[in-house]
This record gives sequence, C-alpha cells and structure tokens, in this order.
Amino acid sequence: MFDKVYISSSIKEFPRTVARGIGQVMFQDNMWTGILFLIGIFWGAYMEGSPLVAWGALVGVLVSTLAGYILRLPDQNGAQGLWGFNGVLVGCAFPTFLGNTLWMWIGLVICSALTTVARSGMDNFFSRWKLSSFTFPFVFCTWIFLLSARLFNGFPPVFMGSPEFPHGAEGVIPMGFGDLVVYWLRGLSQVFLIKSWVCGIFFLAGLAVSSWRAALWAAIGSAVSLLIAFVWDGPAVDIANGLYGFSAVLTAIALGATFCNFSWRSAIWAILGTIVTVFIQAAMNAFFAPMGLPTLTGPFCIGTWLFLLPAYKFFQPDEKN
Repeated sequence: MFDKVYISSSIKEFPRTVARGIGQVMFQDNMWTGILFLIGIFWGAYMEGSPLVAWGALVGVLVSTLAGYILRLPDQNGAQGLWGFNGVLVGCAFPTFLGNTLWMWIGLVICSALTTVARSGMDNFFSRWKLSSFTFPFVFCTWIFLLSARLFNGFPPVFMGSPEFPHGAEGVIPMGFGDLVVYWLRGLSQVFLIKSWVCGIFFLAGLAVSSWRAALWAAIGSAVSLLIAFVWDGPAVDIANGLYGFSAVLTAIALGATFCNFSWRSAIWAILGTIVTVFIQAAMNAFFAPMGLPTLTGPFCIGTWLFLLPAYKFFQPDEKN
C-alpha cells in the first residue's frame, strides 16, 4: 500500500521528474534541459510531418516514470529522472517504425513500462563493473517488440525513409557549408529519432542550460561522426539524415563530460571512443540490415561500455548513473 506522504510527494514531484527523465537521455539531471528537449521534439516532429513521434515520446516518458513510482524502484523517489529516459526513446521509436494502430499504442505503453523494470535489473548486473545500462533497456525491449511485429499484424511495420533522402538509397547530397551544418545538427536531433536541424539547436540549448561541457562534447561528437563518415565514404543519404551522429553524440557526452575526469588524457579518450562508436554504428547497420532491424542507440552502449571499463582505472571518474 502507498502511504499518503509518498503519494502526495509523488504528485508534487511528478512533472519535474518527467522533465528530468527526458534530459537524462543525454545524462542531464535538469528540468529545464528536459523541457527544451521536449520543445525540440515537438517542433522537429511536426516540422518533419511525424507528430505521432512527439506524442509517443510524451506518452513513453509519462508511463515509464509512473511505473517507477508505482514499483518504487531505485532513483531517490524519482529525484534524478532515471525512470523516464528509456521510456521517452521507446515513445519515439514505436511511431517511427510501426504503423499507427491501437495495438501499437498499447504496445508502446507496455514496452515503456518494461524499460523501467529492465533498467533496474540491468543496472544490478552492470554495477559489479561500476557501469550503467545506459539506454540498453530501451534498445533491448524495443528490439523485442519490433521483431514481434513480423508475426503480429497489430504491429504493422512501416517504411520510415525520408522523402528527401530515402534510407539506404544511393545518390549525391549537397555539400555546401550550410548543408554540412544541417547534417551536423541532424546528428544531434536523431538521438530522439527526429531528422530536424531546428530540433538539434534546441538540444544544444538544453544541454548548455545544464552543462556547457555536455553541449560542447555533443557538438564535437556530431562533428567527429560527420567527418569519419565522409572520410570513409559512408552512405551519403545516411550521413545527410544524421544517422551516423546520434550514438556518437551520446558516447562523446558520456566519455567527455559525464563519466571521466576532465583532462587532456580523458579528452583524447573521449574522441577515440567517439570515433570507434562510428565504426560500431556502421558494423551494426550492416549486421542488422538483413533483418530490417534498426540499431537504435546500441552502438553508443557498446562503444561507451568498451571505453569506460579501462577508463575507471585510468581516469577514476565520479560515481554516476
């Protein structure tokens, strides 16, 4: 049974916890960051003609946060927003990859709540190495539902290539300075599965409100990913859509501004980790392509785990989730 004090404090803190949950996608325990992220999500989703992604994000973070309160899972009663960040990504993914049916929305609710439980269990597992599960609960749970769509007609998969740059298509993209800036900003916006340079600006602003280091490393992460993808001649349309940037952005923030102490050695480590994440992204894209399954933020999780295991010895980061 829930005591009256817990219910009263939960209701009072719920909006703040939800906003922080959105900000925690990029490791920011800041309500205003989450609000700016949400504004960016809605702006970008409506701008790109996919408003359901924005509403899915809102439903996902509400459900996953509510699940944390109901189950009383670890997070200092929701003070850090750690219940919500996987759920908001589920909310973005379902309308992106599945058709708009009643059963899709019910599945979104179930999957969002499941990520809260999965995160608690996965963090227990990773804690022995002083690691976090990051967004892998979102990745794992979403993969399950997307694969189930092969057999369940209530989850009709949809083709989500951009009309401007269809995913996987060959072609030449504009290469002016303004175009490169757009591709760079899209690398940021694709963290929430949105292809909008305006959305990327909102995300940078949200990060800057909380941490200038996080904003700087997000910018560096997207720029590095763009450079590597160009130098190694990656698929042009994927580069233009920012599809090599989002995992690199998260890795850069994690290694450069969150989990490692600030020094020139850790900066080199963060850049190296970001570069490797781009190659992991390409490898996972190739691996999952025959299955028609998106990598989501899997490359970020693998790349960051890979570089944090020795980083805890070399750089002695602060204990953070």
